[in-house]
Amino acid sequence: MRIAVMGTGGVGGYFGAKLAQAGHDVTFVARGAHLAAMQARGLTVQSAAGNIVLPKVVATDDPSSVAPVDVVMFCVKLWDVESAATRVAPLVERGGVVIPFQNGIDSADVLERVLGPSRVLGGVAYIAASIAAPGVIAHVGSMARLRIGAFEGRADAAAHAFVNGCLGAGIEAELTPDIRRALWEKFVFLNALSGLTCLCRQPLGVVRSDPELRKTFEASMRETIAVAAKQGVVFDDEFILRQLRALDGLPAEMRASMLGDLVAGNRLEAPWLCGRVAALAAAAGLHAPVNATIYAGLKPYVNGAP
Repeated sequence: MRIAVMGTGGVGGYFGAKLAQAGHDVTFVARGAHLAAMQARGLTVQSAAGNIVLPKVVATDDPSSVAPVDVVMFCVKLWDVESAATRVAPLVERGGVVIPFQNGIDSADVLERVLGPSRVLGGVAYIAASIAAPGVIAHVGSMARLRIGAFEGRADAAAHAFVNGCLGAGIEAELTPDIRRALWEKFVFLNALSGLTCLCRQPLGVVRSDPELRKTFEASMRETIAVAAKQGVVFDDEFILRQLRALDGLPAEMRASMLGDLVAGNRLEAPWLCGRVAALAAAAGLHAPVNATIYAGLKPYVNGAP
């Protein structure tokens, strides 16, 4: 399978490396020092599940130099979605598909507008991974799972093929019949995780062990669930209980990627996370004080350190 990884951060780097290790033809799109390191020394993944060392990889900062592929794993930051979608369009002109593995709930809609619905599948990635150094991806914990699916009423042959490719590469992957719900399921949890770890500048263990922060985490999820219901995706209280159990099962040192960006002084995805929940709630006549307050507190940092 020919695969292009558009955005070789934690998600794209980890899963792209697994696929390349299994023999798939993978091209990594990156930039800056990370790109230079991959071109010079290859790509390394540090993981408790087993390190991966690829001494030589195909890496570029120019998608136009890449021949058409079967799958684009679309892993750019949320502010780059539209411009990156235009850049990868030639890669899927011969029937390939783009699968966004990103935070938030809006990327697939943007990609469909730019590329057309037949070129876009849905994807959800569950992993804690980041760039530890140029050319090096660090994977925290054991969670590393993908969910892939076609949106309503569309053929899913490409989704089947990619899932099978992932399974053959030793990746835990599943085909989901309702990928839109799967996106919201992750969003409910991820939005609370990113918001609360950024709010207190502390890892997950601190958030879940403090009674007030834990209640705030749950309140954030309930606000997102209320917004999801207005979008036609309904959850019940059992879902909340499952998420809280999941919270307790994750590594205490786990941090949302947005906290890493905040600490580094980089741009933040907050407008598409807590800010998006606050905006959707306001448009629906709902109240989302937790998300609105977190977003207000992060706004001075949205474009990087002041």
